[in-house]
Amino acid sequence: MMPGMAGADPDSVDIAGALAWARARIDLMDARVLLRHVLQCPAARLVAWPEQRLAGDDWGAYRALVERRLAGEPVAYLTGEREFFGREFIVTPAVLIPRPDTELLVELALAHFSGCKAVRVLDMGTGSGALAITLALELDEADVSALDCSREALWVAMANAARLGASVSFVQSDWFTALGEERFDLIVANPPYIAAADPHLDQGDVRFEPPGALASGPAGLDDLQEIVMQAPARLENHGYLFLEHGYDQAAAVRGLLADAGFAAIASWKDIAGIERVSGGRWLGRA
Repeated sequence: MMPGMAGADPDSVDIAGALAWARARIDLMDARVLLRHVLQCPAARLVAWPEQRLAGDDWGAYRALVERRLAGEPVAYLTGEREFFGREFIVTPAVLIPRPDTELLVELALAHFSGCKAVRVLDMGTGSGALAITLALELDEADVSALDCSREALWVAMANAARLGASVSFVQSDWFTALGEERFDLIVANPPYIAAADPHLDQGDVRFEPPGALASGPAGLDDLQEIVMQAPARLENHGYLFLEHGYDQAAAVRGLLADAGFAAIASWKDIAGIERVSGGRWLGRA
């Protein structure tokens, strides 16, 4: 008999028993996150009161979430939230799940523009809005715009901006097409960069994420190339472009930036030591 079930209503269980049942099926960390979500409680409650019984409805809801996680659904979609740069963002299957690697884009923006006033920033392919909203909140008086081709993604991003109190202008656009003649001091993007035939698209959490936010052509470089080639017309002189890309694409992206006339081209490593972001400075045409 499972711990926490002895002498109990079979439709009820205590916290310890629920976690014991779940960790036989899924990762313990995921089990804890899902139980906290169901109970709407801090992590300390799971440790401090393991004998506390779950209401029947909560136990049923928890079992359903664990089974969905066992089938592969991402925890972020099951809970509807994911943390990014210290803030909780709403996520739905309409948007890519924010990941720690992408925080490198924020760190680079802060390193180059912290202390500057009224920096004009563009986040391309904003998804949940995590990048744009974080930059709007972290950069002093920044004027931040964010675009996405997906109306459903923009609804999520706008909800996050309202929830977190960030001032961001959102635009539905296929990359630069709907932006008019606006120019920016900084353009950041985490575009699709996985090769269309990459077997990883059929594995793990990405199976449930929007395909249009993941894959981009046979080498995964189509959207990166389009952004690099069009960015000079949208950057102020001495403006910066920073792009997230795949683990093996840094050299290719540096080549694209060089071909487009960027200077001070470099790549930066993520928390795993992988070159994850490349970028450069647009000096303007002679």
